[in-house]
Amino acid sequence: MAEHWYKQAVVYCVEVDSFQDSDGDGIGDLRGLIGRLDHIARLGATCLWLNPIHPSPLKDDGYDVSDFYAVDPRLGTLGDFADLLRAAADRGLRVIMDLVVNHTSDQHPWFRSAVADPESPYRDWYVWSDREPADRRQGMVFPGEQDETWTFSRKAGAWYYHRFYDCEPDLDIANPRVREEIKRITGFWAQLGVSGFRLDAAPFVIELTRPDRPDPPEDWDFLTELREHLSWIKGDAVVLAEANAKPERLPEFFGDAAGSGDRMHMLFDFRLNTRLLLALARGDAAPVRDVLRDGPPIPSSGQWARATFLRLHDEADLSQLDDREREDVFAAFGPEPEMQLYGRGIRRRLAPMLGGDQARLRLAYALMLALRGTPVLRYGEEIGMGEDLRLHGRDAIRTPMQWSAHRGGGFSTAPTRENATRLIRQGPYGYKHVNVTDQRRDPDSLLTFLEHATRMRRECPEAGEGTCSPTDAELPAAVLAHRADSPSGAVLFLHNLGAEPVTLALGRQPGTGPDFGEVFADRRYDEPAPDLAELRLGPHGFRWIRLNRHPG
Repeated sequence: MAEHWYKQAVVYCVEVDSFQDSDGDGIGDLRGLIGRLDHIARLGATCLWLNPIHPSPLKDDGYDVSDFYAVDPRLGTLGDFADLLRAAADRGLRVIMDLVVNHTSDQHPWFRSAVADPESPYRDWYVWSDREPADRRQGMVFPGEQDETWTFSRKAGAWYYHRFYDCEPDLDIANPRVREEIKRITGFWAQLGVSGFRLDAAPFVIELTRPDRPDPPEDWDFLTELREHLSWIKGDAVVLAEANAKPERLPEFFGDAAGSGDRMHMLFDFRLNTRLLLALARGDAAPVRDVLRDGPPIPSSGQWARATFLRLHDEADLSQLDDREREDVFAAFGPEPEMQLYGRGIRRRLAPMLGGDQARLRLAYALMLALRGTPVLRYGEEIGMGEDLRLHGRDAIRTPMQWSAHRGGGFSTAPTRENATRLIRQGPYGYKHVNVTDQRRDPDSLLTFLEHATRMRRECPEAGEGTCSPTDAELPAAVLAHRADSPSGAVLFLHNLGAEPVTLALGRQPGTGPDFGEVFADRRYDEPAPDLAELRLGPHGFRWIRLNRHPG
């Protein structure tokens, strides 16, 4: 059904200012993005996710918004945005955008008015305390960069709350006028034509924070209100929530205890992501196998979906791992202090994390695409871009897209502007060695592989809409064997996370039918027999085998 389009989507995430500069000022923009939509469509993506595009002082990479109803002039105009939506639709691409409404910039007119006058109509849009809160130094999101969550404003004569940086005062979701304004913001962009939003920091959006209450209650009803409002404006629009919460809390983001399914449509699967990284670090499939068996219950509505990923725009957050597990992932993928962030994450891209090993990269992407949920790819992943650890914090993984070996990497003709100088120029991941143009010409490149892999994922809709269950067969520790079943059929997925070849004997699987056959693999193998005896998997190899198909 069209309203459930997100279950079969492939999402491509873009930082507009780092993707393509169209006017030579060294900053990527909407016109440049429009000119590169064919690349995104050819990759097999069906949905474009835009990181923040609003006006901002840029103290937090655009997440400090100063106007929710406009486009940052560096990136273009509302007219350019409308052209982007039209051009994307012509290529079968939907567009979703970041919704950052936990807070505003301290330069937003609302906050400036609130600070200037205690009688301002915007004063109670924020969270205040007349005295220093006892929990002033609790709940920091960015340890080492943040000292407090309550800051005293001399001009306002009061303390204001900020879950993130002090330049990002929190909005008070308990205020009905704030709730209505957030719904108005979503309605504005939905009317323009976006297909939904990524709700930034969803658990913090619904916190009813007050001074001296370090564990505030949460207003789950607001998520229901937001969804109902958006559905009324645009029936097939979705909300993808960023909620890196404990597994037992995740079902609440989808619906109430009765299984209503009336809150968020999608959630990022952070738990699966951390288990994926742990499995890749150890060469052991058990962490993924365990999380597939122990996933949270699905609301009875059946309308929700997970978003699966390997790397996103922030650090790889390992906070859901225990100390030993985290140490193993750090040792494998981020052994140096400058590779780590906030004591919990890794600020690197996947290709260098895996040492540039093409077999491991292809295995990792094949496995991610084969798992439950909607796959999300970040710009540059398709060519194996690296990071620049000389840059501050998360900026290390937000460098400009590398389009060619020409000056400026095909990203910009500007010689000295900030984004041009942030281009990775040296080393094995510099733009002369890793770029779209060279990989487009190479039939064995990572780009060519991922174009084929995303198409195969779309030809196996069971992975997005069906159940996902590990097989019960005795297997080597490095091998994950799972199947996806849905009304459209069943597919068996085999992935070897180890560096040694293996031979498997799985036996005939339930539901094997006349459409049985291999549909995708890392290399050419002998055609499998229906009894699945003598199945070979190469080092870091994978095989996708269709068990049956139900047309219609």
